[in-house]
Amino acid sequence: MSKRVVVLTGDQLRHNFFRKALAQCNGIEVLASYCEVKPDIPVTDQSEFARRHLELRTLSEQDFFGIFDRLTPDLTNPIFVKTGAINEQKTVEDIINLQPDVLVAYGCSLVKSELLEEFKGRFLNVHLGLSPYYRGTATNFWPLVNNEPECVGATFMYIDAGVDTGEIIHQIRADIHSGDSPHDIGNRLISIIPETYAQIITKLDEIKTQPQPVLNREEKYYKRKDYSDDAVRQMYRNFEKGMIDEYLAQRIQMNTKTPIVKNSVLS
Repeated sequence: MSKRVVVLTGDQLRHNFFRKALAQCNGIEVLASYCEVKPDIPVTDQSEFARRHLELRTLSEQDFFGIFDRLTPDLTNPIFVKTGAINEQKTVEDIINLQPDVLVAYGCSLVKSELLEEFKGRFLNVHLGLSPYYRGTATNFWPLVNNEPECVGATFMYIDAGVDTGEIIHQIRADIHSGDSPHDIGNRLISIIPETYAQIITKLDEIKTQPQPVLNREEKYYKRKDYSDDAVRQMYRNFEKGMIDEYLAQRIQMNTKTPIVKNSVLS
């Protein structure tokens, strides 16, 4: 029997790919997708360098997800709402009335409603980044700024009221190749998230508590205000200086120093 799922996500191309791909996975029935639409606010103080970086991200997303999005039927019953609406009482009641087996989140606002208690143990989130090493925002950007590509990945966890603080179920590390751009790394990671999520959802009843990572380095927590041109330039300098090939040459040693949670129930 398929697991009945409600998805909480955003409305960008990567989010569209995620929900559509999840609905294509065996054992998954998406009852509804609540897609938060971010207001289109013109950015007037953005440098040419930052603008170009974001343009390249958009182009890479089109390369990875555009054809899939255009050609794949949408089986997710999308409901487009304003940012933050997933915490409004009507939305909460509508979700509860759908009686899903599982709620799954990717790229939505911080959940602050009674959904946390109503679906305790059945409310999952994927955090783009490896907790607890990196928390907050842009957590797959900052490892590349700090010359720590081994910390790029995704964390599947039970959701709670904190920011990336829920109990970790499973983690995956980015599959990095020589010649990759930062956008290649990020989008290749996103491309495998739906299938991994589906495995977790369909096997949720079998999943046991896993030992949580022991932080053997200082935790790094970033806020939106920390993002800057200087940080973006440093990331690109790291790529130009051979950060990726250096990592690949000693990947086993570097990954060992940054252990992640691998759930034995998942293939």
